[in-house]
Amino acid sequence: MSRAIAVKLAGPVLRARAEGPFQLRESVRVGPDRLLGEVVRLDRDEIVVQVYEDTTGLRPGIEVVGEGAPLSIRVGPALLGRIFDGLLRPLSGAPERLAPGLREAPPSRFAFTPTAVAGEPVAAGASLGDITVAGGRRLAALVPPGVEGRLHDIRPEGEYGDDEPLARLATAGGEVAVAMSHAWPVRVPRPSRRRLASVTPLVTGQRILDSLFPVALGGKAAIPGGFGTGKTVLLETLAKGCAADVIVYLGCGERGNEMAGVLEEFPRLDDPRTGRPLMERTVIIANTSNMPVAAREASIYCAITVAEYFRDQGLDVALMADSTSRWAEALREVSGRFGELPGEGGYPAYLASRIADFYERAARVETLGGRTGSVTVMGAISPPSGDFSEPVTSHTKRFVRSYWALDAKRAQARFYPAVHPLQSYAEDSAAFAPWWSEQGNPNWLALRRRFLTLLDEQSRLERMARIIGKDALPARQQVTLLCADLVNEAFLRQSAFAPKDRLASPAKQAAMMAVAGRFVELAESALARGIAPARIAGLACLRPLARMGEDTGEDELARLDELRGDLESEFAALVPEEAPA
Repeated sequence: MSRAIAVKLAGPVLRARAEGPFQLRESVRVGPDRLLGEVVRLDRDEIVVQVYEDTTGLRPGIEVVGEGAPLSIRVGPALLGRIFDGLLRPLSGAPERLAPGLREAPPSRFAFTPTAVAGEPVAAGASLGDITVAGGRRLAALVPPGVEGRLHDIRPEGEYGDDEPLARLATAGGEVAVAMSHAWPVRVPRPSRRRLASVTPLVTGQRILDSLFPVALGGKAAIPGGFGTGKTVLLETLAKGCAADVIVYLGCGERGNEMAGVLEEFPRLDDPRTGRPLMERTVIIANTSNMPVAAREASIYCAITVAEYFRDQGLDVALMADSTSRWAEALREVSGRFGELPGEGGYPAYLASRIADFYERAARVETLGGRTGSVTVMGAISPPSGDFSEPVTSHTKRFVRSYWALDAKRAQARFYPAVHPLQSYAEDSAAFAPWWSEQGNPNWLALRRRFLTLLDEQSRLERMARIIGKDALPARQQVTLLCADLVNEAFLRQSAFAPKDRLASPAKQAAMMAVAGRFVELAESALARGIAPARIAGLACLRPLARMGEDTGEDELARLDELRGDLESEFAALVPEEAPA
């Protein structure tokens, strides 16, 4: 165990004179409280340590002790349903659990049913048996990556602590005990057999995302938006309603009142898929803006490591990071303490590579144990003054495939979600056409293209309409504006307060998209027959069309067929007015 003596402190950065060998990225303990830190630089006989806890009261001369291993967290079934800080220390429970230096939750007990047999060879990532957690969900007791050998013995069916050895393996390096949980270095991606292509989107329940800008299962999405545009609300909605098996919600440097709302609300929510508490499949990592800034830098790696552990269980995991801008600010602050030369915007020169390291850990993979799992990352960005050209946003765009830009004007107009359809994109959208065809929407790609074209034309025409007035526009342009308004109000806007409209299944989205698309077709056909735009705008079907999301439940989709029949009848009844003699 290496030892060093602190000679200089500057906030979370400590310089110490080494009295033994240290490794880069080695985990260390600092001072009498054994504060957690990490070696970030080696310089002859001096080490530079980033301390992840409050350094108030530390002074030169204190002892720094190396642990001989990289910064790691313990992953296992006990993570589900719990709330942690940025170092994966439990935030719920007795106050003494938050003592400095303690970063692991107390042991929990789970039922274990063995499936492996003593004497068999066991590979890394293999399952030794089933673990039953809250709600009857079953997880696998995994052999950690890098460990393989012959199973010497395994414990019988029963209830055990998550830190108790379940089995012993005879490996090339000696006997190794395997428990339900194990430690893993947070900055090292967990290995897999291979990455897999994804032709399936992660269903979020938000129509503007699923139908216009879908994110792949195992993909990456960025959510940039200025202050007050609804980033946190949107991420919370995605966490509550997306079709992932496990949710990892990371509050990274956000305001304490926002995180307090999350911590208060989530334990009371029911899972819309099972009716059981949503927390049973959720892990919350809360690192608010008043917590140590260095811990904010580490929290994002803790979160992605937790997500990868559940991915290795063969589950689809969604990671919501709110926000990566606060994480980048922590990088900038700590970099300044190191005395590094600043790059663009004052951020360190390695900002882009750190962002890439994080987002590239999202993937759909074949695990070491032969299962298929995925981690989908959705990261919010808080660009100062809503400037999307700032470094964090511009670098993130290089590494994500879905980009959901939030617009301040739409948010001020109470349009939710306030995703700007002309500033957003999804590079994988064409690959999802076969999947949408299976959901009952074979024309999805054509309708998506038609809707986006309408919205683009609306943006151009509205500037003209503000100058000369809508009534002065040619009839075709008036109909274009009418159809674009319908797409916005009837399809893209969702009410978070309407029980029937909070979430929309793919079947409902397909039916609503078809009805809105049919209205656009009939409106253009009526215009070609000489029907005046004012008469199209006066149709009785327009109001129920605009409210079809709020009025139609998932078990009432037949109403949309009736609505389509009504609009067909009303358009058929339109007769061109005769020109005056």
